[in-house]
Amino acid sequence: MQDETTPFRIAAVPGVTLTKWTRAWQERRADAPLEVIRTTEQEQLRAVRDGSADVSFVRLPVEDDQLSVIPLYAEAPVVVVPKEHPIAVFDSVTLADLVDERHLGGAAEDAIELVAANVGVVIVPQSIARLHNRKDVVARPVTDAAETTIALAWLTSNTTEGVEEFIGIVRGRTARSSRQTPTPPSEKPARAKQPKSAQQSKARPTRTQDRVAANRRKQRGNR
Repeated sequence: MQDETTPFRIAAVPGVTLTKWTRAWQERRADAPLEVIRTTEQEQLRAVRDGSADVSFVRLPVEDDQLSVIPLYAEAPVVVVPKEHPIAVFDSVTLADLVDERHLGGAAEDAIELVAANVGVVIVPQSIARLHNRKDVVARPVTDAAETTIALAWLTSNTTEGVEEFIGIVRGRTARSSRQTPTPPSEKPARAKQPKSAQQSKARPTRTQDRVAANRRKQRGNR
C-alpha cells in the first residue's frame, strides 16, 4: 500500500484539469494524501525523471525509452486573435484563412499577451486558450489544424502499486476491477492528421478568407 506519510505525487502540464481523477483517488485511497505539481511543457518530464512525481500528465510527443506512456485524450486546436480582428466574427476557420497572419511562438501566456497587443495570432490547444482567457482576445476553432494529445507518463522502473492504482483510475476501472499490466513504453498514439501546407492552402482561397478580406476592407473604409 502507498505509505500514508508519503503523498502520491501527480505532475501536470498547463491546461489539464485533474479534478475527476484526484477525486476518484481520494474516494478510493483516503489513506494516501495527494500532491499536485504544475509543470511547464518544456520541463514536463523532469518531475518523473528526478523522482519528485510518481506520474505526470504530459503533452505528446514524448520520446524516452525509460517511460511508459498512455495517451488519454485529444485537444482541439484554436487560434487566438484580438477581439476586433476580422477572424473574430466567424465560428471557425481553416489554416488557409490564417496564411497571411503573423504566427507567434514561445510560451502561450506571453504569446497571448502579444496577441492582445495586436502583434499577431497564435494557435494553441483549446484548454490553453481557456487557461489564459482575456477580455481583449477571442479563440476560434481551426478545423484542419493538427490536434494535440494529453497522456499519462511515468518511469517504467517506478511502476509501484500506487502508480498501478492511478493508472486504473485514469482508464476508468472501478475499485473492484483487477489491475492490468501497465502500458509498455513502446505504445504510441494514433498519428494526428497533418494540416495542409501553407502553399496548398494559399492556392485555394476559402469562403472564410473571402469574408475576412471583405471585413478588412470594410474596416479600412470606416476609418
